[in-house]
Amino acid sequence: MLASILIIGFSLALFAYWFRYSCILLLRNQQELAESSHAIVDSRFRVGEVQQRLQTAEPLDPLHASLQRDYQVLTYLLEHAAGLELEAFEDRLLVIDYKVMQCWYRLIKTAAPDQAREALKEMAVVLGILVGKIDQRAGLHTEA
Repeated sequence: MLASILIIGFSLALFAYWFRYSCILLLRNQQELAESSHAIVDSRFRVGEVQQRLQTAEPLDPLHASLQRDYQVLTYLLEHAAGLELEAFEDRLLVIDYKVMQCWYRLIKTAAPDQAREALKEMAVVLGILVGKIDQRAGLHTEA
């Protein structure tokens, strides 16, 4: 019985480590690709503005609300626009990372504001990457 609990606990710890490491690698890779191609986040989304405002000492809740609005718009587009879906495993992993960081933000926003700010930064980066991909796919569909 104790061995089973240890194995399950160790497996969960390894899974959590794999998930965080994979997300960090995906974020770094996608950011480098976006910077090399000089991709600009769609101005209808507030992701870029939130990323800039996170560098200052502004209150976090309005920034979180802006990110939530962008996430809702993005999910609406993905559900209702033809041909715009997140097919790749990496994209789905980023969506899960966004949700995990959202939960982490809610848990620690009062106890550790610096870590909450980092969670919002990661959420903004994830949204920026996903908005860029959707924008690129929509541009490809209009040209074809």
